[in-house]
Amino acid sequence: MAPKISKKQILLDFIQEQGNRSFDVGDLRNARDELRRRLGTTDRTTFGYIASVLRKAGYEVQYEDRFSDPVIPEPYASRLKGILAFHDLAGAESSLKKLGEVLQEYRGAADRAGEQFVRALVKKGRLRATSLAGNSRVNAAKRLEKEEMARWFQVWLETPHLFPDWLELRKASDEFQKLFREVNGSAE
Repeated sequence: MAPKISKKQILLDFIQEQGNRSFDVGDLRNARDELRRRLGTTDRTTFGYIASVLRKAGYEVQYEDRFSDPVIPEPYASRLKGILAFHDLAGAESSLKKLGEVLQEYRGAADRAGEQFVRALVKKGRLRATSLAGNSRVNAAKRLEKEEMARWFQVWLETPHLFPDWLELRKASDEFQKLFREVNGSAE
């Protein structure tokens, strides 16, 4: 019996046959069609997944959605890799503080491109948190937490220099304390 080939490998083999180094939505559609041909018509692979696989393999992909990472060139990609995290409130807080520090570094160096890439990453975080907050398949406590995180990301985007002070006030508020003590037994 032949070993089962992974979805990722099917994609990479198909893309390699195309001979391109740059791909757009039409190419992603063709790759998804190939997956459906090989895996069955019920395959629901998203363009975001396909784009992520291709980017990790070194291809240039002209596609963005709320789940795929923004396209960030070097040296910014290395500097920002792994900073965006929001599994829980403490992770989101740490992530936004680090992103604030990186933003200040770029501002200090008058690096407008760097500033824009940091902001793009925070916008992506806000979109993902908002999406999870509205997903009925996610448990109610986690949806509430993601809604709070989305608020944090929005405040950061509007006033990154005030965010640390705002966050301390927010976490000390009666509303926050009551809400998150009831939800998961702690405020963080």
